[in-house]
Amino acid sequence: MSNETPRPGGSSRYPREAPLPGDRLIRSGVIVFAIGAVATLVTVAPLFLGADPLPSVAYFICMLMGVGFALAAAGLLRSVAAQRRQAAAAHVPPSAVPPNG
Repeated sequence: MSNETPRPGGSSRYPREAPLPGDRLIRSGVIVFAIGAVATLVTVAPLFLGADPLPSVAYFICMLMGVGFALAAAGLLRSVAAQRRQAAAAHVPPSAVPPNG
């Protein structure tokens, strides 16, 4: 038995959630980070294998790893800010009636 409320567009077991504002930034950051990580492995491999090093353009592609990390971090911060705004909007402050006394 599941206590999750089914939403339109998802199955009853795995409901689909609405994407948050930073989700695309996080996904693109992960992809860019992965490209940079593969480029780093490809660039460093010739140094360990005793082959000729790759041209300096390959080393610049390795910097995509940091760019991807920054994109994902920005997406995470944007998502946190959206969740805080959503929580603040849902919070109802107590009424400003003075206590009887």
